[in-house]
Amino acid sequence: MQTEKIIDHIVSWLEDYLKSSGQKGFVIGVSGGIDSAVVSTLCAKTGFPLLCLEMPIHQEESQVSRSGKHIEWLKSNFEKVENRIVDLSPVYDQFENSVQKSENDYSTQLSLANTRSRLRMATLYYFAGINGYIVAGTGNRVEDFGVGFFTKYGDGGVDISPIGDLMKSEVYEIAKQLNIIPEIQNAIPTDGLFGDNRSDEDQIGATYDELEWAMKLYEHGHRSDEFEGRKKEVFEIFTKRHLANLHKINPIPICEIPKELKN
Repeated sequence: MQTEKIIDHIVSWLEDYLKSSGQKGFVIGVSGGIDSAVVSTLCAKTGFPLLCLEMPIHQEESQVSRSGKHIEWLKSNFEKVENRIVDLSPVYDQFENSVQKSENDYSTQLSLANTRSRLRMATLYYFAGINGYIVAGTGNRVEDFGVGFFTKYGDGGVDISPIGDLMKSEVYEIAKQLNIIPEIQNAIPTDGLFGDNRSDEDQIGATYDELEWAMKLYEHGHRSDEFEGRKKEVFEIFTKRHLANLHKINPIPICEIPKELKN
């Protein structure tokens, strides 16, 4: 992979998009993970204003520490980088105490996890609105278009997707080229939505390398009955999640009204 040329391409794309949008800069949620670290760095390289938001909701200290170190690294290497910490824990607590819980504990915990992501989305758009910025998304290809591992109208609610055509492994290659701090490059991927250290791979049931393998074969028309053992299991994990999350991956369905009914 030609990482330097890909970096230049994305930075140029970001510059062109921002200029054509008429907006002034970028805002991004920095989580301490590899994806937000890469996207924030790419945005910073444009030379336009960048606002990095830390939005903890009862967050694990290791995640908070990594995001803070990354932002300091950004500010020491690029101009026009600012940051703010918006503690959303009280807002989240008020919401949790105000809503009815499901009898199914898993459904309740998952819904509350998604609520964390949606509170952050609303916060990003608040700061985008008052500053005239656009919200930069941090989803990669295998998450956004493979297994749909994101929150609808949460971290999936963005204006642009700079790394949406890069696999997770390719994001790591870009991170290495960008000299992202080692703590982030070596961190276990986690969405941080459950207030603990469970990893993305714990939740999905497969590693990102396995998911990339399955995604490539799925896109070429292969089926699970062609495989055995762990390969079959991984392919079925990918297929099940992909089909279940098409409502997030595909555009919102529109009920088209026949022309004769409008006449």
